[in-house]
Formats: sequence, C-alpha cells, structure tokens
Amino acid sequence: QVQLVDSGGGLVQPGGSLRLSCAASGASGSIFSFNAMGWYRQAPGKGREFVADITSGGRTNFADSVKGRFTISRAHAENTVYLQMNSLKPEDTTVYYCHANYYLYDYWGQGTQVTVSS
Repeated sequence: QVQLVDSGGGLVQPGGSLRLSCAASGASGSIFSFNAMGWYRQAPGKGREFVADITSGGRTNFADSVKGRFTISRAHAENTVYLQMNSLKPEDTTVYYCHANYYLYDYWGQGTQVTVSS
C-alpha cells in the first residue's frame, strides 16, 4: 500500500546542482512512520549503492563519495524527503531511487535519472 514517487532528475553541468524529491503515500506512508528514508543509486549492470538517508529522529547519513556535497531534508506538510545535490560530478551520473525502510519492509521509488555532463 505504500508508494514512493521520486522525481527531480535531469541534465546538469559539472559543478551544478539538482534537487531530488521523494513523496510518500498510502497506508503507513507518512515520512514519520519509517525507520529511515533516503536514496540509493544504480547504474545499468551495477549494484545498488547507498547515497544518503534520514531517520525518523532526524539523523542523517551520507556515503563518503557525496559527503559535503549532498544534503537531505524533509518537508512534513508535503510528506516529502529531498536530496539536494551540489557540486555535481560526472561520476554522480546514474539512476537514483528513493527508499524507505519500516522494520522488515523496504519500499522503492521508480527511479529518476541524473546526468552530469557538459
């Protein structure tokens, strides 16, 4: 019943910025209901890589590769979590997937493409 809708990807030049959004809906879909909510990324033919998340208590975590460049935040009224991506590099290019965890349950967005290129 939980659905995650991620969006905000696109084409940006190196050094530019994008903001990804993940909106939760359905039963137990409140961002307050999840142990953690955030993003993974996965290029075709490669494994899914952790990027960032935020816990229900507001604690944030980042992969070393994005630390200092990405931030994660939440908008309670919109039931949405955001990933602000700054100083983007070509190696950030891939599909980004919203993710939410509720104990033994994992939910995924459909993915949004981020391309960093001149």
